[in-house]
Amino acid sequence: MQRIPEPELMDEPAQARAYAEADFSEPNQLFADAVIEALAGRHRGTMIDLGCGPGDICLRLARALPEWRITALDAGPNMLALAREALTRAGLSGRIELVQARLPDGRPEGRFDAVVSNSLLHHLPDPMTLWLSVAELAAPGAYVQVMDLQRPASVERARRIVDEHAADAPDILREDFYNSLLAAWTPAAVREQLSAAGLAGLRLSCPSERHWMASGFIERP
Repeated sequence: MQRIPEPELMDEPAQARAYAEADFSEPNQLFADAVIEALAGRHRGTMIDLGCGPGDICLRLARALPEWRITALDAGPNMLALAREALTRAGLSGRIELVQARLPDGRPEGRFDAVVSNSLLHHLPDPMTLWLSVAELAAPGAYVQVMDLQRPASVERARRIVDEHAADAPDILREDFYNSLLAAWTPAAVREQLSAAGLAGLRLSCPSERHWMASGFIERP
């Protein structure tokens, strides 16, 4: 099935609220657990989350990695407003800095000890925008982890996945999920993107039938 791009921003107020209220605990915890396991020997550092959305993964990571400082970046003001609410409720506003920016412009200066991103790549018109940003933001020896949906073989399979995993979700969320599946990249395409960005050393895996994950430590020069 050919990729069908979707709008770069999913930030209409109703979309943002539906996304923030949806139950993504399974994939979000899967993502967070992989980061936590990889950083088990590193007790402190700086991390940036690209495309943080309403902040759920940042919160999970901040609770599990109390000595890490986290920068959470997203282009959507409504998503960041929801993230700010969540951080305030959790009492973690002082440890997570929210930054509104659209890659590649406006990203923070400097490099980070960990660069993570979940479900951003399929939104971007040019996938290299993410991969080159990751390469530039990662310090030597940094841990990188990027996870996203993988595109099904057909639109019929995409609809079945939505029915299987979002049967009780609001219509707006079901439609966004379907469009995201159609806009997602295949693992084979991701492998080519990693090579083009100089990130071929990252390990590419499929932690679930719906997701691929690229992860690993950037080699020191």
